[in-house]
Amino acid sequence: MPETTLVWLRNDLRISDNPALADALKHDRPVHALYVLENDRGLRPMGAAAKAWLHQSLNVLSHALAERGVRLHYQEGESGSLLPRFAKEINASAIYWNRRYDPAGRTHDKTLKASLRENGHVVESFNASLLVEPWDIATQSGTPYGVFTPFWKTLRDKAIPDPIGRIEKHEKITSPKLDMPKAPFWSDGIFDAWTPGEDSAKSALAAFLEDALSDYPQGRDVPSRDVTSRLSPYLRHGEIGPRQVWFATRHLIDANPSRTSAGEKFLSELAWREFSYHLLFHRPDISQHPMQERFADIDWRTDTKALHAWQKGQTGIPIVDAGMRQLWTTGWMHNRVRMLTASLISKNLLLDWRKGEQWFWDTLVDADPANNPASWQWVAGCGADAAPYFRIFNPVTQGEKFDPNGDYVRQWVPELSDLPDKWVHKPADAPGSVLAQSGVELGKTYPKPIVDLKTSRTRALEALAR
Repeated sequence: MPETTLVWLRNDLRISDNPALADALKHDRPVHALYVLENDRGLRPMGAAAKAWLHQSLNVLSHALAERGVRLHYQEGESGSLLPRFAKEINASAIYWNRRYDPAGRTHDKTLKASLRENGHVVESFNASLLVEPWDIATQSGTPYGVFTPFWKTLRDKAIPDPIGRIEKHEKITSPKLDMPKAPFWSDGIFDAWTPGEDSAKSALAAFLEDALSDYPQGRDVPSRDVTSRLSPYLRHGEIGPRQVWFATRHLIDANPSRTSAGEKFLSELAWREFSYHLLFHRPDISQHPMQERFADIDWRTDTKALHAWQKGQTGIPIVDAGMRQLWTTGWMHNRVRMLTASLISKNLLLDWRKGEQWFWDTLVDADPANNPASWQWVAGCGADAAPYFRIFNPVTQGEKFDPNGDYVRQWVPELSDLPDKWVHKPADAPGSVLAQSGVELGKTYPKPIVDLKTSRTRALEALAR
């Protein structure tokens, strides 16, 4: 059997700007690609929503790879044993992959790379997920950043490598049928809202830059408006890379100076993703360990009933319920509402933030190993950035500010759709006559609030201060 080259795919499900794939195709050997749904000990299993996305994304990628002469294979199990075995089956002399940055993944890949090299394989890894490597950005004293603003100032001055163009090399082959069971998922609505794949990612970016960027700085906090980029699931699965987003935005700014302010704001949000990976790389597992050790011993409450009500969007607090129902239906939630739902569970309900982080990990199509836990720690007050523990969002006043007409609440909590604007974010305070006229019966058609926001805020402040 002739020698071949193997590309091990992970969070890099694209053709363009894929360094591992590009390097593999430079050599005059047949190229195979392998995706392993890993269950190795120590690695975090993929959430259900991400698995549902993965199923469609890999099928799209399989056709794109076949157009370039690359056969995609799919396996499930322990990559530590599957990868060497598969490399032997196809007589792969060289193996390429793009890096991951979580502590468990890095340790796993380092061990596997050493083992493969001992067995005579050429093994190379690349950066496809970040603008800069975490070890290439540091404070003046050489330490990792712990606050976003100075990190962003340094990142802006970095020379970001140009993305690699679309690969056209090699003769077309027939796209193989992947032996991949369809991932079970609780909502068919997820793919009414999303179309996985690299081309969809590029279309989403182009549409955002053309149609929504100008309104982004002000409109991004209004959950009823379609002003955010909605690129997060594509970035999470690597159907588009951050360098592609960075340079497309920079190009637009250069061509349209009037959009500089909006473009810079958008790039700073892309930098938050980068910062989250910086935190992930330089610390113990941030999905489990608070970045500020003083918050390791909080006396969290145990309230299964309240947790279940939060998960199902039945808290009696309209904007929180709207967000949780949007998540359940579409696998996504508006970022402003993510903060409100996270604040309610970790502060007002005083339930361990890790329970919320795990729920988001399982239900978000963009459940990212860095963004998800870093954002949860930011809201919970135990993160690395300057987010004081005493910041507690009031979901009623936040709803009135960012959803003043109740459009978002009415979309996702239709049982409140006939309430006047004045009461749509606080039905528990509405006069009985207003509730009756609107067809709302608290405790029956819509739940009463499961927590008093004022007294629970005081309780949270006392617990966190201790």
